[in-house]
Amino acid sequence: MLIKRKSIEQAESSRRPARKPRFAPVTLSEQDGVRFLHFGTEWVQGAMRIRKPDWPELEYAQQMMAWMLFIDAPQAIAQLGLGAATLTKFCYRQFPQAQVTAVELNPSVIAICASMFKLPPEDERLRVLEMDAMDFVLDAANHETLDVLQCDLYDATARGPVLDTPEFYLACNACLTDRGIMTVNLFGDHPSFGKNIKAMRFAFKHVICLPEVHEGNVVALCFRTKPDLDAAVLAARAAQIVTATRLPAKSWVKGIAAAGKN
Repeated sequence: MLIKRKSIEQAESSRRPARKPRFAPVTLSEQDGVRFLHFGTEWVQGAMRIRKPDWPELEYAQQMMAWMLFIDAPQAIAQLGLGAATLTKFCYRQFPQAQVTAVELNPSVIAICASMFKLPPEDERLRVLEMDAMDFVLDAANHETLDVLQCDLYDATARGPVLDTPEFYLACNACLTDRGIMTVNLFGDHPSFGKNIKAMRFAFKHVICLPEVHEGNVVALCFRTKPDLDAAVLAARAAQIVTATRLPAKSWVKGIAAAGKN
């Protein structure tokens, strides 16, 4: 969604029942060993380095994992908006003790992730649900069940998240455990940014925005309870994350510190 690249390959769309939502075509492009997902436009919805299919290629996707500074052994993780399955794959591989759920409305996205983006088949730990993200977070069966909720909900026009109301974010909060964290991909220079931040701050105890990356991506961390932001503790945890995963966790700590000064 956040960086522009011309789409050069179009995937065949599956035939859809007449009363289901109408989706933009799922399209692909490749450059320098990286495969990109599009929704019929130049906007990138996700990316995968072909030789490292489980690695979060885009910096904003790496920032979406910043909850790792506060939670080291999640038991349940959900992703709203499958994209190129980047976060779903990484969490599934990195946290073998965790139940991982992806929620995606467009069946063609689910199909293309399985065929072109190395999404593993469902098993006892991995679920991929074809459903509306709002229905998922409103379902009482999902309330107070998730340690981590990752939200990346954009359509082909990239005009801001498709779900952005206080009611939506309150429902997301309800899905988290007491120490649960939600990360949200926003577009910092779009008019939707202020609306989303206001709604998040209404719904969550504490919200932190990491520095902008790419062409406007801003990742927000939303906490159900106020987090411990001790610099030494976060630095030690960041060092562990870098050693274990090679994710740039030290930059997340710097971003959190910078946000606290604003």
